Amino acid sequence: MSSTERGTAGAAPEAGPGATHRTRVWATRLVVVGIVLSALNLRPAITSLGALLEEVRDGLGMSGSVAGLLTSVPPLCFAVFGVTAPRLARRFGPAAVVCAGMAAITTGLLIRPYVGNTAGFLAASALALMGIAVSNVLMPVIVKRWFPDRVGPMTGLYSMALALGTSLAAAVTVPLTDALGGGWQSGLAVWAALAAAAVLPWLPLVRDRGTGAARPEGPVRDPADQHAPLRITRSRTAWALAVFFGLQATAAYITMGWMPQIFRDAGVPAGTAGVLLAVTMVMGVPLAFVIPRVAARLPHQGPIVLVLGACGLAGYAGLYLAPAGGSWIWALLLGVSNCAFPLALTMVGMRARSGPGVAQLSAFAQSTGYLISIPGPLLVGVLYQRSGGWGLPIALMAGLMVPQMAVGFLAGRDRTVEEEATR
Repeated sequence: MSSTERGTAGAAPEAGPGATHRTRVWATRLVVVGIVLSALNLRPAITSLGALLEEVRDGLGMSGSVAGLLTSVPPLCFAVFGVTAPRLARRFGPAAVVCAGMAAITTGLLIRPYVGNTAGFLAASALALMGIAVSNVLMPVIVKRWFPDRVGPMTGLYSMALALGTSLAAAVTVPLTDALGGGWQSGLAVWAALAAAAVLPWLPLVRDRGTGAARPEGPVRDPADQHAPLRITRSRTAWALAVFFGLQATAAYITMGWMPQIFRDAGVPAGTAGVLLAVTMVMGVPLAFVIPRVAARLPHQGPIVLVLGACGLAGYAGLYLAPAGGSWIWALLLGVSNCAFPLALTMVGMRARSGPGVAQLSAFAQSTGYLISIPGPLLVGVLYQRSGGWGLPIALMAGLMVPQMAVGFLAGRDRTVEEEATR
């Protein structure tokens, strides 16, 4: 055998097209698993705390005003930290930032029950919410880059997992706490395990800073990715989407924070009121999968916005006229209305052509939107306290639904922010 033959025989075989294709397939599967696990972790930090808020207040000696502040901390953190996500993604890659976000959620959830004081609890909560904020913004970017032809179905899968995580934490935190011995610390800390699991799928992908989707023919790069960032504030569509996002978030936080109390004040037992809230949240699981798939096939998503808004108006009318008599119907209608969230995420992916465009639009819409949503739950509480009833708060909720429908209809038009924003 010649030296050339020996060298050839001893050399490692080169990876052929088949091996490359298999690598891409496994990478795509990892991304799907990562998206689902990450989405499951984007709300338990909030809803698990809500389930044990009274025990946390007693355990830390937390005042009522500080406990009320906790309801506004999530949207504030989402607004403040979410705006940094595009810059971090450009430097480190979206997968690496989401991986770090899941690690921050894990750390925050693990340490906050055991810090022993209110300041430490708030700081650890902020750490977890920071991880949630950057992941919130970058999930549509990940979907756009890896699945550009399946934005609707993948957004639906992500939204369904997010709704499932929200409902799961609200429903099982108290039983889990009882099963673990009754201490609220363990009941909150247990959710760190789910967040830790979400770190794992992203680890093999942290070096991926490309902008293309993993396709059999190879990554596809958008020439627009190489251009300067958009002047996103010049886009009317971006502003419409931001306001729509903010108003739907306002409605969702008001529902999560106050709907059980509305039912209880109407004579519904406390246990049933909690179940009604769970029903409202659970409605988002199947509909969050269906609505983005339907929306992605339509050139204009405005009709879906109007249908969801009409359900919300009907639900609020029911809460005003007969809160106890038709409680199950109103809970279902408000659950349908709250599915404006997955619709907003779908429109983020459809209203920009490139990955960086989606990142900018997602950061702008979510950060601005969450800032808009901060006063809503607090204002409802003030109106309730001042008026001594739910007439004015419900009128406010219904009144906010009208501009939500209007700006959502505008945001649903078939155009992109690149057409409106000058680079």
